[in-house]
Amino acid sequence: MREAVEHIKVPKLRFPEFSGEWEKCSVTNRFKIARGRFSPRPRNNPIYYGGDYPFAQTSDVVNSGGLLSNASQSLNEKGISVSKLFPAKSIFMTIAANIGYVAEIQCPMACPDSLVGIQIDEDDSSRFVLYGLSRIQKKLDFIAPEAAQKNLSLAELSSVKISLPSLPEQQKIAEFLTAVDEKIGKLKRKKELLEAYKKGAMQKLFSQEIRFKDDQGNPYPDWEEKRLEDISRCLDSKRKPLNSNERNRMKGSIPYYGANGIVDYVDDYLFDEELVLMAEDGGNFFEFSNKPIAQLISGRSWVNNHAHILKAKVDFITTDFLFYSLVHKDIRRFIVGGSRAKLNKSDLMSITLFKPRIQEQQKIAEFLTGIDDKINAVANQIDKAVEFKKGLLQKMFV
Repeated sequence: MREAVEHIKVPKLRFPEFSGEWEKCSVTNRFKIARGRFSPRPRNNPIYYGGDYPFAQTSDVVNSGGLLSNASQSLNEKGISVSKLFPAKSIFMTIAANIGYVAEIQCPMACPDSLVGIQIDEDDSSRFVLYGLSRIQKKLDFIAPEAAQKNLSLAELSSVKISLPSLPEQQKIAEFLTAVDEKIGKLKRKKELLEAYKKGAMQKLFSQEIRFKDDQGNPYPDWEEKRLEDISRCLDSKRKPLNSNERNRMKGSIPYYGANGIVDYVDDYLFDEELVLMAEDGGNFFEFSNKPIAQLISGRSWVNNHAHILKAKVDFITTDFLFYSLVHKDIRRFIVGGSRAKLNKSDLMSITLFKPRIQEQQKIAEFLTGIDDKINAVANQIDKAVEFKKGLLQKMFV
């Protein structure tokens, strides 16, 4: 028998064929919830791993985007005997460290005790419940007791309630939001394809496998190898760090840059020009192929002491080409330090680049900038679609 329900207000945005108030129900009473079992890692118990049963981890759920079709680990028959297999369409929820993230599993899966499995019967839509639970992630994190590592128990979950309309309305809302998610997914795949195309193009351009020709169709001269100190100036002496209190007093709209991007915004500036920044410490030096190790900035800016500042010598190299030459360059041999990798100024300026004539630099930079513009346009579409979905979740649920 279903528990007594509490009638509450209707949502702000609703399909016209539905009316009446929604029910508010306890999550633990409405659904069948069980904690995952078996948490040791493969290196501790290798006899349990490497089989045919997907074994989802907390990171799988956090990074899933809401739907989980595979897991980063797997269990064999011996492993599944000490764990628990949840059926497809169950919802996994993280209850340790990262609290309240949810994903609907697309095939039978097991999970460790850092997750719970929520099984939805035929009276409710699992996809609707997924969207409903995703709205209260911050609430779930808030009610988890503070400790060295936050944990949310089944007892604490008993206080969590979810609002539910009739099954047909659940299904209608879930179908609509799934269509929005599919649009977001297509945009993300388009962005990934553009990024892959750009990466391949850069490899061919900077290895000189592909060369541009001049306006008369003639090949440009061979590229020259130059050190950064020959083609740029280092402006590190002009940078200035600001602590958090100073930045709070200087709140504004001018970007304050650190090693890997904008850290804050302030009301004053040190520079007003095009520059290239390279991390001095804490950079993506060992992930250079997939993450940028350089930043291209323009206009008013403030730079702290965690980023080197390069100004192109325009007679030798354009700022855009300098940036594209460095952004994914392997400079690991110049990096020193242990736990926090560092690029010293002297090592930075000794890095060598191959540079063509200015005219070819400009053509390469224009080509890559064109791809970047397309990537940024798709990224903006993704941001707008995500915000649109957030608005729907606020208005279509109660």
